[in-house]
Amino acid sequence: MSRYTIYITCIAVACFVIVVASLFSTRLARKDAGAVTATNNIAAPVAGAAVAGPQRIVPKDAWKAPDDATIPVGETGDAIRYGRELLAHTAKYFGPKGTIATITNGMNCQNCHLAAGTRLFGNNFAGFISGYPRISNRSGKIEQPAQRIAECFERSLAGKVPDTTGKEVQAMLAYMKWVGKDVGKGQKLFGNATEKLPFMDYAADPAKGKIVFVAKCQSCHGANGEGTLAPDKISYINPPLWGKHSYNDGAGMYRLTNFAGFVKNNMPFGATYQNPQLTDEEAWNVAAFVNSQPRPHKDQHRDWANLKKKPIDLPFGPYADNFSEKQHKFGPFKPIKYKQIN
Repeated sequence: MSRYTIYITCIAVACFVIVVASLFSTRLARKDAGAVTATNNIAAPVAGAAVAGPQRIVPKDAWKAPDDATIPVGETGDAIRYGRELLAHTAKYFGPKGTIATITNGMNCQNCHLAAGTRLFGNNFAGFISGYPRISNRSGKIEQPAQRIAECFERSLAGKVPDTTGKEVQAMLAYMKWVGKDVGKGQKLFGNATEKLPFMDYAADPAKGKIVFVAKCQSCHGANGEGTLAPDKISYINPPLWGKHSYNDGAGMYRLTNFAGFVKNNMPFGATYQNPQLTDEEAWNVAAFVNSQPRPHKDQHRDWANLKKKPIDLPFGPYADNFSEKQHKFGPFKPIKYKQIN
């Protein structure tokens, strides 16, 4: 072999070693970067996706809905499955074209209780059954779970109450009992109902909320909050957020502390507790915008006889304090809460 050939061969081998070393170094750098990201719990941004802050971690002991395989056979299992069907497709049975009765606005229970009440911070039913019977601060009376369902028909579904002893309501209760079957009375759960966001130091702003709504919510819920009807015209794929077919002003979603937490963890589509798409401020503001729009009114003059038990975000007087209805609706809530507990 000539000296020239040996020289060329050595150069080629050296180049090959340099390339391999460079690739290996890059791979290690990427691995280290991934380790740092995991350690800091920062979600890597996806092209075109909104990043609302650090990825949040769900504790290992967070509540989880039971597996369908645990639904028993027989009549009890049939009732559970029927209850879930009623909650998922309420309008089919009780809406304007309902097959059982025409007594609601056309929304489904799972429009507010996502995935039929099984989603983390999606207004789920985890602790529902275990929380009853209890004294209702609203009525001042001992309330059974069937009465709470009746209130939802009157308020969230802006309708009339079905027979609470009938097959349908009893099936709903059977399903809710199954969903919360592993939850004890008084048990503290992570992920139950809706998240309570930290109070802001200033009032939520409907005008800023409108900007969020147009950018993030309008494509599904409509420019006028009218929702998206299903092809069968019986129920909604995306529910109306205001107007005559939406929840009335006596519903739980009309309270900003409930609605803001619900929005933060579930809206817009694809958002979760782990990966929210809105900041807390955006959630408060868009909730304020939606709840400033017209909707059916519910007579509530008999509610909250004990004014000291009245929620701080209920925008209808009288109150046990001197804050205005506007502040009770949009905040800031810190001064109201301070007054309530002192």
